[in-house]
This record gives sequence, structure tokens and C-alpha cells, in this order.
Amino acid sequence: MRIIADENVSGSVIRVLRDRGHDVLSVKESMRSESDEAVLARAQVDQRLVVTHDKDFGELAFRYGLPANCGVILLRLSGADPESDNQHAIDALESRSDWEGCFAVVEGHRIRIRPLPTSRKG
Repeated sequence: MRIIADENVSGSVIRVLRDRGHDVLSVKESMRSESDEAVLARAQVDQRLVVTHDKDFGELAFRYGLPANCGVILLRLSGADPESDNQHAIDALESRSDWEGCFAVVEGHRIRIRPLPTSRKG
């Protein structure tokens, strides 16, 4: 899987995904302080799935219609147990391969998925 991990995604999650053979571009490592719009644009160009804890990516795709057919996964985990949250994020990401064109919210032990709108131009 080709992923772009936002700055707020744990380094542990990135490391495990890479160890398991996923191509993970870390915003912390290569795009530090870039805007959400720039991260989403890079995901589109590179055909990478956006993984984030930031609700703004959903707003960019739904409200502003920015292209996001690469797919966006919003991690909404409790934060009470970081190790458990990290494992849950990894398990959720690897649970399917058809994230393209979808906005997914991973929370607790469920994943809510809805199709992203066709992007508007201008």
C-alpha cells in the first residue's frame, strides 16, 4: 500500500507499516509544516492514501471539493493507551485494500466508510 502519513501519525505506526512492506511517506520526515492542502495534493500526485488524526482532510474533500480520490483515513482513537491505539490503526489499515475514493473513520472497533464526492474544479 502507498501511504502518506500526516505529521500527527505515530512514528511507531509508520515504522511497522514500512517493516511490513508498505511504501509510507512521512510528512514529518519530508514535508514538515506543509499545509493540509499541500499534503492532499502530494497524495493525489503520488497516488497515496492519506492517514491522519486531523479532521480537516475530510472538510477539504467534502466542503471544498479538493481532489481526494486517493482516499483519506481519519484515525479517531481514544489516546488512553497509545500502544493499543497504534496496533488498532495498523490492523485497520491492513484490513482492506480498497481505500481509494473513500473517506474512512477508524474509531474503537469499527470503521465507517463513505465515498468521497467527485471533486469540483475551481
